[in-house]
Parts: sequence; structure tokens; C-alpha cells
Amino acid sequence: MTQQIPSTEPELTGVRNFRDVGGLPTVDGRRVRHGALFRSGHLAHATEEDAAFLSSLGLHTVFDFRNAADHKLDGRDIELPGVRNVNLPLSDPADGAEFWRMVRDGDLDQLRSILAGGKGAERMIASYRMTVRQRTAEHSQVLLSLAEESVPALMHCAAGKDRAGLSVAVTLLALGVERDAIYDDYLKSSAAHRRYKVRRSGTSASAYSPEVMELLDPLFDARAEYLSAALETIEETWGGVDPYLEQGLGLTPENRERLRERMLD
Repeated sequence: MTQQIPSTEPELTGVRNFRDVGGLPTVDGRRVRHGALFRSGHLAHATEEDAAFLSSLGLHTVFDFRNAADHKLDGRDIELPGVRNVNLPLSDPADGAEFWRMVRDGDLDQLRSILAGGKGAERMIASYRMTVRQRTAEHSQVLLSLAEESVPALMHCAAGKDRAGLSVAVTLLALGVERDAIYDDYLKSSAAHRRYKVRRSGTSASAYSPEVMELLDPLFDARAEYLSAALETIEETWGGVDPYLEQGLGLTPENRERLRERMLD
């Protein structure tokens, strides 16, 4: 895999999965600029110390890819002075509402019915494919914003893994980052200290039994097969990254060059 410049990551108390995407290498020998693009889980539970650190980053824009259901569950982001907050939902508020209710409230038999036998991973793969195909307008808005003014930026969803993970990956593709480095960054979200804290309504030990947690694992894990499904969908639908960026997202060569000027060393 690609060798990357090591960096010291802050330990934030109320924000999970935070990291600077800087240092990733491009195919033409450049690197993503440190301090230009950050990613994380939601900011709703950020402490005062977390907020002070985030404020020190000089952020222009925070992209929140959560929907109304996410906001109801975890709360809205804290306000950071002088930072533009853009809520750009990458899934419909009602999409999968019953599914996620069963994830939170369902008993073992219900969870087996919707997740066992590889169904959980299959659902994640289908979701990644759908997001790439159907959310071109949102990803276009993100890239055009970054090209024009929105750097430094922080991208997040609930866990900072799927919706933010795909959006970061799309940005890195536009920057020409090496494919191995894109995978390396994405897979960091599987580390135990980064993972979203699963909320189960039951208080008994059975609510978090080993079998329950094993069934839920595909939903809260970052797996190469998920990102591969998204990248395969780009190839299948548009015939490659360049036509995807140009035809799917409306990113002109001039837009792309401005993006690279803002975000690469």
C-alpha cells in the first residue's frame, strides 16, 4: 500500500473519527495539503474543548451529510463562530426508517431476519451504489463549492464513515489521489476508537450480546468491498472517473484545476 506521511491526530472527546486528510499522494507526485480537508463523525456532542480545537482550524465550511432522522437521534451540530454550515442530506429522511428502527429496537429474531446471512453487507453495498448513482447533484455542489471558496472544509455524517466517506473519496478522485491511498484513508474508520457508538434501546445485556453485535457489525464497519462497489458503479455507469466528474458531476477541467490549486501542495 502507499506510504503516507504520519500525522498526530487530536483526541476529541465528543467527536469521533476526526482526521486531517492531508498528506495523501496524487498520481502526479503531489500531496493533499494539510489543513485543507478534514473528516469526522457528527459535531452534535462536541465539548467546549472540542469546539475550541475545531475553531482553531480556520474552517470555511462544515458539510453535514445527515438527514432529519439523524438530527432527531443525535442532535444538530454545535455552532462554530464564522464557519458556514451546509446541511446536504445524502439519504432521504424516510429511507430505511423502519430498518433503522429495528436496528435500534429490534429483538434478536428481527435482527437475524434483516442482517443474517450476509444481508447486512449486501444492504451497505446497495446503499453505496445508490448514493453514487442518485446523489450526483449533491456531490457536484460539494466539489464546486470547494473549487470556489469552501476550503478549509470539514465533511461529516453521523459516523463519518459512509456518506462522508464517499464524499471524501469523490473529492480525492477529483484531486487525482492514488487509489490505494483513497482506500487506506477510508478503511481507517474501522478502528475501534473511531467507530460510531451503536445505540440500542434495550438496557439488558442481551441488547448488546455478542451475536447482536456481530449482526450489526457490517453496518458500522468500513469495508473495502463497500468502497469498491461505489467505484465499480462509477465505471459501469459513466465509463471512468473523468467522465463521471465531467458528465455526472458537471466538473469542468477549469473547476478541477481550481480545486487542485486550493487543495494540493
